Amino acid sequence: QVQLVESGGGLVQPGGSLRLSCEASGFASDHYAIAWFHQAPGKEREGVSCISTTYGTTYYADSVKGRFTVSYDNAKNTAYLQMNSLSPEDTGRYFCAADRPLGTTWFSRWIYEANYYYWGQGTQVTVSS
Repeated sequence: QVQLVESGGGLVQPGGSLRLSCEASGFASDHYAIAWFHQAPGKEREGVSCISTTYGTTYYADSVKGRFTVSYDNAKNTAYLQMNSLSPEDTGRYFCAADRPLGTTWFSRWIYEANYYYWGQGTQVTVSS
């Protein structure tokens, strides 16, 4: 059974940085997509970034391009989300999600949460002065 455990959230001032981690266990193969989703208070969950564990290909929502960087350490089965230049709009709970990216067009839909079967419990990020 796949399990995902996020960590690294906390309180940070505007303009600051945080690095979130998502430790995965139970992967049946090396070929997964791991994504990060952000749920702001009172809003729907939105896709932030995604990475292919096999090819390292990365995807970003327009709102975080140039500020966030996703990576994956195969040896540790851990995905990371480096978040820089944080603003109060980045406040919320960040979830890690994973699934097998089957088919040639799967990554064109990476941003939709319905594509992911496995989810972590999330980690809270608060950006405030």
